[in-house]
This record gives sequence, structure tokens and C-alpha cells, in this order.
Amino acid sequence: MTDFTIYKDIVYQVIGASLRVYNTQGHGLLEPIYNESLSLELMDSGIENEAECEVDCYYKHHKLKKKYRVDVLVGTDICLELKSVKTLLPEHRYQLFNYLRLTRIPVGILINFGEKSLKGERYGLDIETNTCYRLDKDMQPLHKEN
Repeated sequence: MTDFTIYKDIVYQVIGASLRVYNTQGHGLLEPIYNESLSLELMDSGIENEAECEVDCYYKHHKLKKKYRVDVLVGTDICLELKSVKTLLPEHRYQLFNYLRLTRIPVGILINFGEKSLKGERYGLDIETNTCYRLDKDMQPLHKEN
């Protein structure tokens, strides 16, 4: 299984940046506002990222012509899926799982700016088994998600 603990520090920094955006912007704005704000906050923190970027997709060992556009890509290994909804639903998680599987990005963070307190969920993709896991704050798998 993939060792997700190597991402612990950077994920912690991303969540800290998300909290700073939330504390500055408040809750309930449109997703593109949070997207741009978080990308700038990450950049100000010295964290390499790209907002609204296209990433390669794969089928088995084949690279597809189709690309996915992710909200924010941190480095090359962490996909941020941003939401501004009253509550996270299973379909929001499934969307992130699909991104992780198709792009082979090992870590995804689902962040919701729409609630009265910031919500963030960490997920990891075991590339060998194509399985997504919910991760705890120490980046240890809690349980299989799919």
C-alpha cells in the first residue's frame, strides 16, 4: 500500500492555508472565489500549486487524450477539490475518487467552504489496487471508501 505519511506536512500546510482563506473570506461564497484565494494563499506560503489546471488521465498503462481540470493541484501529488455547499454529499467524494483514479494523483483533499465551519476530508489512492481510502490527520488509512 502507498505510504501516505510522506504527505503529512504538506497536507497540514494546505489545511492551514484553507483555514486562513475561510477566516478571511467567510463561508458561502462561490467556489471560484475560494479557488483563486486558496491558490494565492498557498503561493504566499511558498507552496507550489496551480489552480484550474488540466492533468493527464490514464487507462491501465495508456495515457488518454482526455484531460481532467482539477480545482487546485499542489505540486504533482495532491489534488484539492473545493466545494461551497451546505453539506458534503457522497457524490462530492465520488467526484474526487474519480479524479484520483483517472489521474493517478495519490492524495486528494475535499474542502467545503460552504458550512459554518471549514470542513476538510483527506483521501489517498493506493495506485496498485486502484482503491481510495479516507485518511486520518496522520495520513493513515481509516477505511476503504469504494
